[in-house]
Amino acid sequence: MRNLEVRRLGRVSYAEALELQRTLVEDRRAGRIGDVLLLLEHPHVITLGTRRDTARANVLTTPERLAALGVELHETGRGGDVTYHGPGQLVGYPILNLKPDRADVYNYVRNLESVMIRASARFGVEAGRIEGLTGAWEGGSKIGAIGVRISRWITSHGFAYNVNTDLDYFNLIVPCGIRDHGVTSLARELGRPVDMPEVEQAIIDEFRQIIQGS
Repeated sequence: MRNLEVRRLGRVSYAEALELQRTLVEDRRAGRIGDVLLLLEHPHVITLGTRRDTARANVLTTPERLAALGVELHETGRGGDVTYHGPGQLVGYPILNLKPDRADVYNYVRNLESVMIRASARFGVEAGRIEGLTGAWEGGSKIGAIGVRISRWITSHGFAYNVNTDLDYFNLIVPCGIRDHGVTSLARELGRPVDMPEVEQAIIDEFRQIIQGS
């Protein structure tokens, strides 16, 4: 099993996390560090993926309304459309070198899905996949989103797993540009708040097994 450094950072602004990722990507590429998994929560923020024109169209309110709600808006370098991050959502940013034997984007994304699916199962929630879509799903609702960046086989960005997330904030957008599916959280499925450190540990365990053990 490959070594993995895990950093549990608590709540971090999106801009700060973006800059940290940039630094770590360069360090990983230069071989100054090994594989790293950042686990954190963001303050309220809406992020736009590389499909910026369509992503902006999927923001359903005005900049003034977002400002009044305390929601930032950021463009990013990750793939995908528009998504929301906020308190109660566990965000994972893996900084990995996929070369030489993991250089398969499709397999990497499927593995991230498996991490969230298997972590959900630990809490009695039967998440799975929907054909043609990315992420982890419970029924027709997304519990975990994925948006990655891979530059010369060094990964950044990653996944967002709804634990105790206030799902009302997703009403500000068309999540991931998908209009015919909703969103859910671990807390909603269980009918109670969930201990975030316990969820972090489940994600770490599954990440080590599925991605670092592959």
